[in-house]
Amino acid sequence: MGEAQPPEGGVTTATPTETTPAGGGLGLGSAIALIIGNVVGTGIFLLPASLAAFGTISLVAMGIVTLGAIAMAMVFGKLGARIPTAGGPYAYARDAFGEFAGFWNAWSFWLTAWIGNAAIAVAWVGYVQYFVQQVFGLNWNGIPIIIGLVGLWIPAVVNLMGAKNMAAFQLVTTILKFLPLLFVGIVGLFFIQSANFGTFNATDGNWVGAISMAGAVALFIYSGVESVSIAAEKIKDPARNIGRASVIGVLACAALYMLSTVAVMGTVPHDQLVNSSAPFADSLNYMFGGSAGGVLMAACAIISGIGALNGWTMLVAEMPLAAAKDGMFPGMFAKISGRGVPAVGILIGTVLTSVMLLIGYASENAFNTIVLLASFTTVIPYFFSASAQIFWLVTKGRAVEKGRLARDMTIATVALLFAFWMAYGSGAEAVLGGTLMLLVGIPVYIWVKSKRGEYGPRDVRVS
Repeated sequence: MGEAQPPEGGVTTATPTETTPAGGGLGLGSAIALIIGNVVGTGIFLLPASLAAFGTISLVAMGIVTLGAIAMAMVFGKLGARIPTAGGPYAYARDAFGEFAGFWNAWSFWLTAWIGNAAIAVAWVGYVQYFVQQVFGLNWNGIPIIIGLVGLWIPAVVNLMGAKNMAAFQLVTTILKFLPLLFVGIVGLFFIQSANFGTFNATDGNWVGAISMAGAVALFIYSGVESVSIAAEKIKDPARNIGRASVIGVLACAALYMLSTVAVMGTVPHDQLVNSSAPFADSLNYMFGGSAGGVLMAACAIISGIGALNGWTMLVAEMPLAAAKDGMFPGMFAKISGRGVPAVGILIGTVLTSVMLLIGYASENAFNTIVLLASFTTVIPYFFSASAQIFWLVTKGRAVEKGRLARDMTIATVALLFAFWMAYGSGAEAVLGGTLMLLVGIPVYIWVKSKRGEYGPRDVRVS
């Protein structure tokens, strides 16, 4: 049976009796690298300090979040195999629930991209300050906003100049993320002192609330688990490799995260770790004495941060570009400059990230404030994706064995509950702010529809 043809701007969906396309040129190894490269960002370099504020209960939260991320990866594998088209959660929500749901998911991902860039910048600033102070003896602690803005606009300028993606540079930045994290995670285990961990629950609330809040912070480091599903058309044998790459990638990142976080918490005294702006640098200094190891770690984090900001600045523009081409975002986001880049998307995204950075630094804990907001906007597409999987399982009546159906339903339900819990764990402030930012998208949707002269939804599903 042939592939169904969608209406204009629609999404092609393989029905249960159809075969999915073979995909593109990325094999399993490349797909796993894509997941790991996108998931491991600069946030991990500041995460131990952020989690220390909750106590060692945060390690329990990391374990729960890891299980939820694995369930989410398995759901993306199922959805990506069935709907092997670009867009990932955007395409899944649009296929299951209509074009407005698709728009809202694209809008939420766009919010996550530029809000998350502000969190990356905050983590980057801490290591820049540490490096400059240790190497040059200069105290830049009073100008974090200026440093952060410089860190945001350098990648923006590079992207606006139309600089080609240099594979060698990306490889170097990835290695400079992995090697020091892996080194601290393994070697640091031999230097752990139990007295450094602090109390189990360091918050004023109950342990349930502490786990939820710590989990929402930890969720940020798993942003990107959907990467392979978004690039489904480029993956060889998507029905097989999307799920495998997603799960293997999450497991690899989970091992790295857990080992390194435990090592840092166990080598840096709790009271110092809570206030640290460069926890991995502090950890190396406590292991070996002096500051040489910390300076090297800071240098790796700085280079890694610039690489991450450069890549995510491109993503901030690419998501609305794809949606605009599909008629789901304002047309100005689809404009390409003379240098071949979506300049409007780059500029708007970087301006909004700069504003988010200023708002974050106006709060008591800039990193946690921004991360919790980004976590809330992240889980909205996750929630819709899990819901789309359950919707299909319930309504399609597949001719499969009950055991397999029960397994898929269980995984999708776990992913759905995980997304719901993470939305709750983001906290009242993040939920309120994120909801207001999501609601701003509705007038944008109305504007887009009016520009096309349309009233009511277009039929984008394939029956």
